[in-house]
Amino acid sequence: MHESTIPTAAHVMTLAQSFRGGGVERAMLRMANGWVAAGRRVTLILGSGEGPLAQEMPDGLSVIELGDTAYRALMAMPALAREHRPDLIFIPGNHYTGVAAWTRLRMGKGAPPIVAKVSNSLVRSDMHGIGAWAYRRWLRSHPRFCDHIVAMTRATAAEAVREMRIAPERVSVIPNPPALPRTDAAPVPLPTGRYLLGVGRLEPQKRWERLIEAFARLNIPDLSLLLLGEGSARDALETQVAQLGIGDRVMLPGYAADPIPAMRGAALVALTSDFEGVPGAVNEALALGTPVVATESSVSIRELIADENGSIVAPGDGDALVGALAHWLAPGTQRPTPRAASGIDSNAAYLALFDALVAQRGR
Repeated sequence: MHESTIPTAAHVMTLAQSFRGGGVERAMLRMANGWVAAGRRVTLILGSGEGPLAQEMPDGLSVIELGDTAYRALMAMPALAREHRPDLIFIPGNHYTGVAAWTRLRMGKGAPPIVAKVSNSLVRSDMHGIGAWAYRRWLRSHPRFCDHIVAMTRATAAEAVREMRIAPERVSVIPNPPALPRTDAAPVPLPTGRYLLGVGRLEPQKRWERLIEAFARLNIPDLSLLLLGEGSARDALETQVAQLGIGDRVMLPGYAADPIPAMRGAALVALTSDFEGVPGAVNEALALGTPVVATESSVSIRELIADENGSIVAPGDGDALVGALAHWLAPGTQRPTPRAASGIDSNAAYLALFDALVAQRGR
């Protein structure tokens, strides 16, 4: 086939439930910005534009706002895809693959290629019994409605092949594009002196109560704790801080549009989740030369953290967490060398994949 007749992914459709501040949606907006800059048309199906991420929406992005944050509102995707005729649909995270399944069911062979990104662990420590069984069955159905899966690390790609039972050639490894400093972002109020930093939604999955407890046990008077994020666990975390009597040394200022300055100044960054995908905060901290202490909450953690730049502890092992934090906070401990960029142009890699899938469908 002559090169000029090969169809390309000129129009990509994607989706988000809201702009309230999730890592999946934030990464999607960074990618959409790169795709628009490359000359592609990108249409975002958006439940509601409310939330702090609205300020990160790139120029040139076409938005169809549904006016409803409920997940079910996104089930309008098949009708909207028929109307706007995208060349490809991009599903930005595990949370949204139900929409992909519904779209394939409703559109059948008329659906454009669907690419889904793995954004969270496929082996969930919070699921047991019938729930875990149902989730495994759900994952194994993905090859029926997803043409291709994108993982951010090799370990996550291997997990996708194993848990979804999908052919390896239908899985690609493409990291998220790096987070860049934002000159228009409101500055984060930083503690005076040394501080620990946690970045992420204040939700049960993140288990920030573990970090608060470990911080209290460290009993280092000149050390503060800064948690950047917002979510449903705020009240419980504030109650815990008050009960431990450390309110004068713990700051929870909410969502941060640009956490990079806080990461650069932190003594270390901590992650205490039960489960994760490929945590962006870990990558961003290590790129700045800030050490990281993290729970082994993802198959990718050991691909990111080595002995020279951080420590990995078992989820729920409070003594190990305190010990790892104390190690990196000890006087005279050297900060790691900033990790070099991967050299991968993530946006170009995505577009090359999209074009190949559209061309394959055209043939």
